[in-house]
Formats: sequence, structure tokens, C-alpha cells
Amino acid sequence: MGTLVTDFLIYRWRYWIGYGLIALAFIGLLLFAGLYVPGGLSQQEIASTVKSAAIDVTNPESMAVTSLPYALAQKASFELFGVSNFSIKLPSLICAFIASVGAILLLRRWFKPNVAVLATIILVTTGQFLYVAQSGNTGITYIMWSVWLLLAATMVTGSLKHKNLWKLAFFIIAGLSLYTPLSLYLLLAIISAAVLHPHVRYVLKKMALKKLLAFVFLTVLLSTPLIYGIYLNPEFGLRLLGIPSTWPPNIIDNGATLIQQYVNFISPASGVLMTPVFGLGSIALIGLGAWQLFKTRYTARSYTVTAWLVLLVPILLINPSYTSITFVPFLLLLASGLEYLFRSWYKMFPRNPYARIVGLIPLVVLVGGLVVSGIDRYVYGYHYDPETAKSFSRDLTLLNRQVKSGDSTTILVAQSEKRFYEAVAKYDGKIIGNNTNLTITTAVPSGAFAASRLANGDVQDREIEKIVVTSHSKESDRFYLYK
Repeated sequence: MGTLVTDFLIYRWRYWIGYGLIALAFIGLLLFAGLYVPGGLSQQEIASTVKSAAIDVTNPESMAVTSLPYALAQKASFELFGVSNFSIKLPSLICAFIASVGAILLLRRWFKPNVAVLATIILVTTGQFLYVAQSGNTGITYIMWSVWLLLAATMVTGSLKHKNLWKLAFFIIAGLSLYTPLSLYLLLAIISAAVLHPHVRYVLKKMALKKLLAFVFLTVLLSTPLIYGIYLNPEFGLRLLGIPSTWPPNIIDNGATLIQQYVNFISPASGVLMTPVFGLGSIALIGLGAWQLFKTRYTARSYTVTAWLVLLVPILLINPSYTSITFVPFLLLLASGLEYLFRSWYKMFPRNPYARIVGLIPLVVLVGGLVVSGIDRYVYGYHYDPETAKSFSRDLTLLNRQVKSGDSTTILVAQSEKRFYEAVAKYDGKIIGNNTNLTITTAVPSGAFAASRLANGDVQDREIEKIVVTSHSKESDRFYLYK
């Protein structure tokens, strides 16, 4: 009897080998994105740094901020490593890794292993995911909380092992996720599925009431600072719901923004976030997955994803800045589209092994094209596109490497920059190998000092020793060093 393909060790371990290679590639991409591309800080990252540095755990009012768990993690990063590009981005890189692990587990629970592997590859190489993974603000938390909430809910209703542990995990994640804007809508979608779907309703009925109340109390306990923050500032609660500060919103302009972000492939836009956020091939698979969602609307996962999208669409129309929140439902729709392609081909040739193998070739080409185009667009777009590259400031890197000198350095900054540079000075001694004493001022000092580009206009009759520049073609003069 001849040896079958299934007898080889590499075949039996093919999925673990695949996930291992994905993990190594993903870690490499995260480090590359975190350190080199785009290589600077956006205004959102600068604002996040100011917010995190201002938190005082002894002052409850300072903790009334959105995405508090992320802000505390970023503050801890500053305490350990000082304020640098890497320490600002480190919490996002960790959250991205956690989100990717959760996505792998979730996709394996919802789809077959071959679909899960391919969808995971597309996930970790999508430009939008790589961007939020390295961006030192809260964008990645929308993905992380969504993935783990859905995974925990799935394990509670479907797993026979460690159910109590997954129940505890679900309510803990629910309490922490409420600090992130729009997370409430996923919880409402899960609750609606629990109420409307017969199987989920049956599982919940079997749960002991005392245990359920204890878990709910734990969620409320974790949300206590959030509740207190809303009490102090009701507008804080509106931000968590995604309600914009200006009212009424311009629905027409917001709709045009959403079209640009998702389906305008004719004239893509550059900026902090390159649009459209998904490639044409990914959008086609997402559309196919949406059709499959409609056809299988009797399943619990269809209930949840449909309810979630129905709740998100009106919010995105009034506040289209929350693009990241749609990443997870679109990922699930994309995986559903891939599953449909596999299933349709295998149905055509249920017993012909050669046809089944040949049918994989166009799928491999499709996925390979999505992967290569995603990485290529991210690397070249965020590194070389002039409109995108200039949206990221390299001033902090220049400050840490070229401006500081001697035992003390005085930096003249504009009033609009003051809070950020004060946060840098606050943790300046934490940077390894740094012995400088950084002083921030908005008035021209008498001795030697460095002036930021924005503040340099206030300096008169002083001798310039050096101009620190970047490689940008415009506004490349970043710091002026005066004797």
C-alpha cells in the first residue's frame, strides 16, 4: 500500500506550522511598523501622550477619560521607559498582539481551520490593522475588545470545558471595554442575540441566577470609575456613545467620508489614515460574506454581527471618525466570503482530488495578492507618500537623539506644544542612557537653548549654532540650537 499524503508529519501539523509562521511574520511586521513605518507621531498620538501623562491615580477626576485601561498602560510605559516613539507605541503593539491571538481563536471557532488560517493572514497584513497596531493611541483597543468579547461569548455558549472561566472572562472584558467608545454597541448586540436566539437563550437559562448576578456585579465594580466620570461630566458619556460634540452633524458630508474610507478606489486619499482602508479584493469578499450572512441569518453569529452593524451604521453616519470599530465585523464577513468560495468549489467536485487541489490555486493567488498589496501599500504609502509622511512628526526622535546635550537642555516651545513637551520632560530621566535635565519654557531664555520650529519666530538677535532637520521636502527645519 502506498504512502498517503495524510501520513506525513508535516501534513498532520500543517495548521500549527501555518500559525507559527504567521506569528513570526506578524511579530516582525509589528516591530517594523512600530520602529520604522511611518517612523513618527501623529497628532492623535501626541494627544494620547498628553492625556496619559496627565493621569494621577490619587486624583479620581483625572481618570475620567475614555479608554482608561489603555491610558494607564501607556502611563506605565512612560514610567518604565520615558517618553519616546517606542514607549508611546508599545501599549498598542502589545494590544495588537493580544488582538491577533484572540482573532485566531475566534476565527477557528466560527470557521473551518483552512478559512481561519487564510483570514488570519489577511488580517495581519491589512494596512488598516498595521496602522492602528503601531499607532500610539486607542484605535487598536476597538479591535482588541471586540475580538475578545466575541470569543468569550462564543466559548460560553459553545464550549463544554472551562465554561465558568470563560463566563468570568466575558464579564471582566465587558467591564473594561466600556471605557472604549462604541464598545457598548457590541455588548447590546450580544445581549440581543442572547434574548432572540433560542440556543443562546437556553444556555443562559441554565446559568445559576446567583452566579450571574455576581458576574454582573463584577462588571459594575470595574466600571465604577467610568460611572463616576460620567457623573462629573455628562459629555464624557456622550463621547463613549460616539455622539459628536457639534450638533447637528452633516449627514451628507459624513456619508461622503464613509464612501471615501471604504469604496472610493478611483481616487484614493492620503493623510494620517490612507483610504480606502480595505483593498478592492477584500471589499469583494466582504460583500460576498454579507450575502452569506443574510442567507444564514438563523445562526447566533449572524444575529450578533447583524445587530452590531445595524447599531453601528447610524453612529458612523453622525461620527465617521471611528473607522477602526468596523474592522472586526468586516473581518468576520471576509472570512465568511472565503468560506463560501471553498464550499462552492468543493461542492462542484466532491470526489475529484485533482480538481479540488487545482481549485485552490486561484484562491492562493487571491489571498497572496491581498497580502502583498496590503503590505506594499502600507510600507510605501506611509513612508513615501508626501501627504501621508508629513502627517507624522519626527520631532521627538530628533529631540532625544540630536537636540539634548550636556547635563541640562532648555527647550523653547510654542504654547500649543507646551503640554506635550512637559510630558516628555516629566519622564525624561526614565530614558535609558539619558542623564540630561530637560527644561520646557515658552519665554526666550538668556543662556543656550533649543527652539522648536513653531517657537523660533519669537527669537530675535541670537546666534544660531545648528539647525536640526528631517528628510522631508517641506518644513524640514524642526529645531534651532542657539548659543
